[in-house]
Amino acid sequence: MSITVVSWNVNGIRSVFTKGFVQFLAAQQPDVLCVQETKIQPDQVPETMRHPVKGYDSVWHSALRKGYSSTATFFRHAPRSVNTMGVAEFDDEGRVQVLEFDTFTLVNAYFPNSQEERKRLAYKLRFVEAMTRLLNGLVAQGKNVILSGDYNIAHTAMDLARPDQNENSAGYYIEERQAMERLLSSGMVDTFRHFTREPGHYTWWSYRGGARQRNVGWRIDYHCCNQAMLDRVARSYILPQVTGSDHAPLVIDLRS
Repeated sequence: MSITVVSWNVNGIRSVFTKGFVQFLAAQQPDVLCVQETKIQPDQVPETMRHPVKGYDSVWHSALRKGYSSTATFFRHAPRSVNTMGVAEFDDEGRVQVLEFDTFTLVNAYFPNSQEERKRLAYKLRFVEAMTRLLNGLVAQGKNVILSGDYNIAHTAMDLARPDQNENSAGYYIEERQAMERLLSSGMVDTFRHFTREPGHYTWWSYRGGARQRNVGWRIDYHCCNQAMLDRVARSYILPQVTGSDHAPLVIDLRS
């Protein structure tokens, strides 16, 4: 029996609900769906959104600022526990949910955008450092971990269509790539790259200039896992044909 986890930055949960979200969830039927950038407050989430498809429940973590950031996770079988990162400056933006399931711990994360002129780069780097500590702590407890979400980082030149033109662009700053490298070097594996070595695969495209149609994109969404978990990963892939957001969903299939 396999376990399927999907991650998707929906760029506004209310918007994507009008663009096929429920149909996607019903057709895909993952065991868990991690959603980032919901941009919604708890009191704005109707029951029909909490339980969009029969058999699914959900947990929500919202930013203090309205209409900003925030995460949610949908599941068919309730986790043993649900927590946040436990760091106020990141919890205040609703960026992380930590869900303990029977055989693995799932971290649903929306990494900060470093912004133009590196305006939030220091905040971003603190987040990556805190995330690395969180993951290392979980692994040290003997847990298998999956970190799913929008990292807002293209790790290498292979992960964006135009690396030379974006050397000084948010999401591809050298400091971000180095932070991503440190996270991976701490013992995590980029599961998509474990299976797929060639370029041309992306998870985000600008709305401008027909970028998605021309596949001028960035791979900034990931499922990473610890080394001991890798043997359980059967597949890791992207669903670029699924629209509704400027990001594509990505899937990881696990052997039970």
